[in-house]
Amino acid sequence: MSNNNILVIGIAGGTGSGKSTLTKQLVNHFGDQITVLKHDDYYKAHDEMTYEERTHLNYDHPNAFDTDLMLQHLRQLKKGEPINCPIYDYTVHNRSRNFQVIYPTNVIIVEGILIFENKELCKEMDIKIFVDTDADIRIIRRIQRDVIERARSLESVISQYMNTVKPMHEEFVEPSKKNADIIVLEGGMNLVAMDMIKNRIRQHLSAQTQV
Repeated sequence: MSNNNILVIGIAGGTGSGKSTLTKQLVNHFGDQITVLKHDDYYKAHDEMTYEERTHLNYDHPNAFDTDLMLQHLRQLKKGEPINCPIYDYTVHNRSRNFQVIYPTNVIIVEGILIFENKELCKEMDIKIFVDTDADIRIIRRIQRDVIERARSLESVISQYMNTVKPMHEEFVEPSKKNADIIVLEGGMNLVAMDMIKNRIRQHLSAQTQV
């Protein structure tokens, strides 16, 4: 569990579920009072592979992530220490040479499809939110995102979805839902849930100012 000064909120859910939208709306509302740690930034580096080899990796399996490093970084943030967070470059399927310095705040959001699959990571969270969205909507969002934002071809996105994303969702992501404290339908589009989460964060921030 976190110390009393820092509230750690985990936001998980399948690809295209709306967890990033939920996170963005919270950041837009609370600004620099929130620190965000994204599991996607912790994809393992594969400098030893060619681009072609990297395109065939399974990026939806827990082993694709350096979760131990993320766990170490989260614990550092909870101690009040800044971290050098890796940056992942989706256009080349590899970790960038650069990193971003992330500073701790009183509220830390940990976001990713597989964060509830890891028991040690779950122990560091105070509130675990699983964003649940219909599979048809998720695949459409995934296609739109990967083609527009990540310069992927439509064929490659569909192939990846059928070969790894869908089976890994069924094997790892969906079962991890049982570790959640709250299940939110439609993510950032769920205004009732959004208000409840904002109120919980406000309560925590207000309590810190009174200490």
